[in-house]
Amino acid sequence: MRIVIAEDDPLLREGLALLLRAESLDVVATTDNPEDALAAIAEHEPDVAILDVRMPPTHTDEGVRAAVEARRRQPGLGVLVLSAYVEQTFATELLTGGVGGLGYLLKERVGRVEEFLRALWRVREGGTAIDPEVVAQFFTRSHHDTRLERLSPREREVLALMAEGLGNTTIAERLVVTDGAVHKHIRSIFAKLDLSPTDRLDRRVAAVLHYLENARRRV
Repeated sequence: MRIVIAEDDPLLREGLALLLRAESLDVVATTDNPEDALAAIAEHEPDVAILDVRMPPTHTDEGVRAAVEARRRQPGLGVLVLSAYVEQTFATELLTGGVGGLGYLLKERVGRVEEFLRALWRVREGGTAIDPEVVAQFFTRSHHDTRLERLSPREREVLALMAEGLGNTTIAERLVVTDGAVHKHIRSIFAKLDLSPTDRLDRRVAAVLHYLENARRRV
């Protein structure tokens, strides 16, 4: 896996590079600002770009805007955005632009090396990786849309794990149920959210986006 890192904190930037190289991953460039990140992505064509949400010059949403632009220039690029704390609006803006191969993690997750690496590989393989803490905060605010209120407590658990980017087998392991039970819960979620099998957008993606977008309206 070829990786570009954009992080303005030099300790975290170099620590990430050392961690990934120790795992035999190819960190092709590191930078501390969005402009150089976009240039490095164009030059090296990495598999994944790891971007801090807040970078110079304004330290607001430069990383998210760079992520969206990088994906526009290089479709299929995996993007993993890191944030010091939960920022629901940025997470939803990033994901609404296209779900496959995208992740949003809190920086503290980097210290949990196995979890971080699993999320990185999930993004590389075209999946999503949403920090569990982000998902938890979304759910505490997700009461605007009555369709979400149709879900049973177990279905809400399943949808939360879907939002983290987990597949059916992993969800089954987390909840200690069978794959078949998870499949039934997901079919019920689709039905209760009025997601038709004929929808142009993948229903799994649509369910997660509906959940995240509804949470953003409550922020």
